[in-house]
Amino acid sequence: MHGIVAVSSSSAAPYGAWAYLVVFALMALSFAGIPAIGATVVAWAAVLASQGKLNIVAVLVVAMLGAEAGGLIGYAIGDRWGRKFLERPGRRRERLQRAVAKAEAIYAKWGRLAVFFTSTMVSGILRMKYSQFVVWNFLVGAVYVLSVGPAAYGAGKVSAHEQSGASMSALLAGLAIAAACIVLATRYYRRRKARRLLGDGASPGTSPSRG
Repeated sequence: MHGIVAVSSSSAAPYGAWAYLVVFALMALSFAGIPAIGATVVAWAAVLASQGKLNIVAVLVVAMLGAEAGGLIGYAIGDRWGRKFLERPGRRRERLQRAVAKAEAIYAKWGRLAVFFTSTMVSGILRMKYSQFVVWNFLVGAVYVLSVGPAAYGAGKVSAHEQSGASMSALLAGLAIAAACIVLATRYYRRRKARRLLGDGASPGTSPSRG
């Protein structure tokens, strides 16, 4: 991330504060329940930063704050009204019930890492422990932003033939964070699976360790 810090010191910001407010608001919407827009927002803002129109460090910080705020809003909606939605008759109830059932299966398989793969509202419906959700939602937002943002920033510089050591470092840093996340997630899943197998193989009357 040193390359990003180095480049940001000379970045102009002609778009002003409103652009950062837009990034914050759209990231909040993304993590509150419209996930499809998140990657687009971060990539768009990072490319603008590569053109000198925004500050890349400010983009990353604002995007992470928006992701955390949106996640907490989504969790609160699910926690407070999610069960009521499940009880309302209609097509939406059926879709929501299927989504919740699928999320429960993901939580059973992946544990807290399921926050990476499920809606924040569903996490609220399933009543994931709030303190754990706050931490894991922040981790999701950080990984999301710090992988897409630097990669898009570096790619923007390369496409404009303005690449430098700093911009290439940013591109590689984003890709490295994404790769590291995949590796760590795989290791976490394998350890969790091994613990479950040990628990299933425990003799009757013996409580399996939760590790």
